[in-house]
Formats: sequence, structure tokens, C-alpha cells
Amino acid sequence: MNGLTARWAGAAQGGTVFSAAGVWPLLAHLADGAGGPARAELAEALGLPAGQAAGAARDLLAAMDGMRGLDTALGMWTKRTLELREQWAAGLPADAHGVLTGDRLADRRALDAWAARRTGGLIDQMPVTLAKDTEMVLASALALRTQWLSPFEEGPLDTGHEPWATEPRLGLRRSSVLLDRIGVARTPGGHVTELKVLGNNALDVHLLLGEEGMGPGPVLEAGVGILAGRHPVVPGPRLPLGHAGPGVQVDRVRCTRPEPPSLHVTTAAYAMGADHDLLELHRLFGLTAARDTTRGHFPGISAFPLAVGSARQTCVARFGARGFEAAAVTAMDIAGGGMPDLRYVTTLISAAFDRPFGFLALHRHTRLVLAAGWVTDPLPWQE
Repeated sequence: MNGLTARWAGAAQGGTVFSAAGVWPLLAHLADGAGGPARAELAEALGLPAGQAAGAARDLLAAMDGMRGLDTALGMWTKRTLELREQWAAGLPADAHGVLTGDRLADRRALDAWAARRTGGLIDQMPVTLAKDTEMVLASALALRTQWLSPFEEGPLDTGHEPWATEPRLGLRRSSVLLDRIGVARTPGGHVTELKVLGNNALDVHLLLGEEGMGPGPVLEAGVGILAGRHPVVPGPRLPLGHAGPGVQVDRVRCTRPEPPSLHVTTAAYAMGADHDLLELHRLFGLTAARDTTRGHFPGISAFPLAVGSARQTCVARFGARGFEAAAVTAMDIAGGGMPDLRYVTTLISAAFDRPFGFLALHRHTRLVLAAGWVTDPLPWQE
């Protein structure tokens, strides 16, 4: 599945967010019932034989159900007149099968309600258009939520990079003595800085900053490669002094008392959404043959000829300090009696994600990527 994430990232342009984890189970069940060229194409997109796809999808959904903070669902709706192959239908979750009544308004309301319920209100519409010839709707939903183990502090983002410098942006800052949260990898497309932001339920977000000029494809593909161990990473404690990687500066600084090395991070808050027409990337998803509506491609699903009429995804992502919080700061100027005694030295790593960057939301223990995206328009800063 992470391979599909990397290939999708290679086709990404501009600010976007997407979830291969939401597409893969649907492709797997389609492959299980496909025949001819459609079966071969779907198997190639999935990365495993079509005969193993349905079982792998069931194992995947069961594994994701056990991940704290992650909710997943699979749904199928069919016309009453469509007869399904019993063996194929038995491979779906027991509560997945619904009915299309033919009343488009009522069916639309039911599908939208399912989407809203399964995502906790993050998405309130099913990304499908019901037509006269719609025989079946197959859908998946996932929603993930986490709170940072160490929250950020909010403030205006200080950056000289255009276009973010033209108007105030909502910046996030925090400091830590855990230097291994940052690392720099050398990848085929250039150096990439990775920051691990850990959640309290093993759902984490990795921020990825490439060299200037690197686009979303190379940066996000590099992030997946880092997860797979294909690109060696120099961790924070071993970074050299000076400019150590994109957005990373390592300095030796003087201080008034012994202090451990520290990591200071600056990034931007964002809230974003995207709609994807998967048929525009039909080769990527193995849907080239299956989209031909002049003939059937899924004899294992039904004796009635079936083809893929449309395939879309709606995806949203929000990254903030930790939710809503209130705080007050009182400052007093206490005048010093002389120059401070700067006899001690420590290491300071500064990392700034203050220009377009990528992110991977993933399960910490399996390294399964659940959502990925490219941030080009952070939230505005409001006094």
C-alpha cells in the first residue's frame, strides 16, 4: 500500500492530500471479481496476485480496526435486481451491504449520511454521482485522530520565503531535547529533512522538507523510501555543524549553565482538502480496462456485465497545535546587575518548515501510511 502512496505522490501537483489506504481495499475486492485484462491491471496496481487480493484486504481492514485513533469502514450498495456471486459477496464485511432504491435523492441522502457517520463529520458527502445505469456503489471510509505527545506553541510564522512571507501565517513552535526526532536523508532527488511528530495513540505525522526546487512527487516518494529503509538517515545527534540539511541549522551556542543539546522546531499549521478523480490516473490504479463501459469486466462479482463508471476520493487534513487551548503569559523586565558568565557551551539544532513541505500520516509500529499531502497554503495568522 505504501508503494501505491509513492506512485500516487509521483503524479501529485500543487497543494493536495490523498489516501492510498482508502483506495487499496476497493481495488482489492474489484480484483477478486475481475476477469481478463482488468484482472491483470488491478493485480499490478495492488502489487500482489488478484487471487490473494480479497483476503489481503480483509486482513488489512482487521489490522486497521485494531489501531487506536483510526476508524475504517467498507460499504456496498446495489440495485435490488443485481444478483451477486455468493462467494464474492461473502468476502465483504457482514454489515457492508446496502440497497439502492432507485430514488436518487433518497439514495444520495443515505450515502452522504454513511460518509458523515463513518468519518465523524469530517466529510459529509459521498464522492459519487448516481446515474440511471448505476448498479452498485462500493466505498471505503477512514478517519484518524491523534493528539501530540508534546504540543506546539502558536504564533506568527517568521519566514522570508515567498509566497508565505506576503501575509501572516499561523506558525507552530516547540523545543525538545529529543534530537532523534529530526533527521536528514540523501535521496535520488536530493536531500530531504524528516521531522517525526508523535501522537499519543501511535498515529504520527512525518513532516518532509526537500531542497528548494524539489516538488511534491520526489519529496513524498523520498518519505516513503525512508520508511522502507531505502534511504539512510543521519539522525539529529550526528548532524554536522552549520547547514546540515534543508531547513536545518546546527550551532554551538554559549549558555549560563550546563544545558543538554536541544531541538527547536518551527512549522506551519494547515487545514486542507482535495477531491480526486481516480480515472484521470486510471493506469496508476489499474482501472484502464475496467473503465470501458461497453462490456463487463467482473464476472466474479455478478453475471450481469459490470464496469467502473466513476472513481473519486475526497480527502481532508488538519494540523494544529493540539486543538483549542487558552493560556496567559505575564512578563517582567528584571534588570541584570552585570554581564552574564557564558562559560558553558551546548548544541542547538534549529529546523524550520517555513516553505512548501510534504507530510505522511502513518501508524508508528507498522509504518503504514494512512494519508499523505503537500502543504502550499498554511492557515493565516490572526492576532
